Amino acid sequence: MPPPRQPAAASRPRALVIDHAWRGLGPGLEPLSGPGGAPLTRTVKLIVLPLIVRPALRPGLAADFLAPAQAAQLEALVRESGARLAATARWFTLLKKARRALGVVAGNPQDLYFQRCFELATEHGAPSAGADAVARAVVGEVADADGGRTVEALREHLADAGRRARIDAELAVAWESRTTVPSSGVATGLALAAEALDACGGGPGDSPAYVALVGAGHGARFGRALWARASGVWGAEGPPGPLGLTAHRVPPRPAAGHGASTATLPAPLDRTLCERLFVVLQSSARRAELPAVPELVARETGRSCAPLGLYDESLRVAVLLGGRLAVGLDPLGTGGSGPEPTAAHRAVNGRWRREASVLRARRMTVSPRPDPDGGALEALARDLRTPWAAYMRRLWVRLHGRDVHGAPLADLASAWAVLDGVARSVMMDHRAKVRSALRTRPVADAEPAEPRSA
Repeated sequence: MPPPRQPAAASRPRALVIDHAWRGLGPGLEPLSGPGGAPLTRTVKLIVLPLIVRPALRPGLAADFLAPAQAAQLEALVRESGARLAATARWFTLLKKARRALGVVAGNPQDLYFQRCFELATEHGAPSAGADAVARAVVGEVADADGGRTVEALREHLADAGRRARIDAELAVAWESRTTVPSSGVATGLALAAEALDACGGGPGDSPAYVALVGAGHGARFGRALWARASGVWGAEGPPGPLGLTAHRVPPRPAAGHGASTATLPAPLDRTLCERLFVVLQSSARRAELPAVPELVARETGRSCAPLGLYDESLRVAVLLGGRLAVGLDPLGTGGSGPEPTAAHRAVNGRWRREASVLRARRMTVSPRPDPDGGALEALARDLRTPWAAYMRRLWVRLHGRDVHGAPLADLASAWAVLDGVARSVMMDHRAKVRSALRTRPVADAEPAEPRSA
């Protein structure tokens, strides 16, 4: 199958159109913007796209690249929403103040309040007399909707030593009952994965390879192979076998745990039950849809001992597809020992190599000049030589969240949307780190600014 069709020269990346229109709105949007003035990723994801652009009602604005007419329409929509967005920013500041006053600490405020603030701005305009009471009521309503499904409730549930001992015993039994398969048994799955990835980006629908992967349980087979031997299973010799999913030769038996911190989270398959569910409860905006904490923990006990730490086979297959994609990620264009590139590889690598931050990192790999900021940019350049770890870590977390919420991937188009979305997320995160490093770089040593790209 030919690679995904490239955009016409006159087309503009939708993300760039939104960024340009946003910056033209002027001051007052700081609570919804990053340090450089661009809209936060969550602002785009939770407000701009679903509430302003509304691609489901405007299919012409759903593409990643927009023709001039569609780009102008998108810019007009953002401009027309300027006053409402400024009011949204003020409501968000007010809700955060109310949150502190009420002692609410669970959840990410952006996930919890961004859309509610846009609703308040639509209904009331900018905050005025009585807005403090409205803000406190909204914060209380959101907290009550969690129904005790909070990080604090999870920690309290696992703080009981007797309960932890019982959970650890259940984990030991489940872990010992596993079955493993030799890594040679995944060759068929890897071949089908390559075929499925070569069909990605070609439009909606499914593929026979994806159907075969899910139907024959190749995701579960692959996870069982990792239990037997984590190296030599991805079809490439360069990247380490686990691709960042575990720091060990094979994934260790999970434990119950009783604490978690974003700053110290281990690799996905090395996490305790507490750490796995901590991420779900910390980031989910749909906690009200989850079961109560005791049942959540009980389900995670079995899930953590399932192949790849996931129950749903379509999500396991997405890990297999993601791993096959990850070993061929090559942002710097240096080549490598990965498998033959597929359409998915060409789409992701092509987008990544156009990034200004990647072009800079490519120069740094051959530049004899020392890095005056103590190596921050050099470290970011090294990240581009081993992109699979960040990609697989983020992919697994996203798939685990879907598994907890019971959201399988119905077809290849759905799987590709997740795989490609994670690649974009990692790329944007790296872009933000490079920009942050450049802002703190000594002025005398700074190089000319790079042209911005998609």
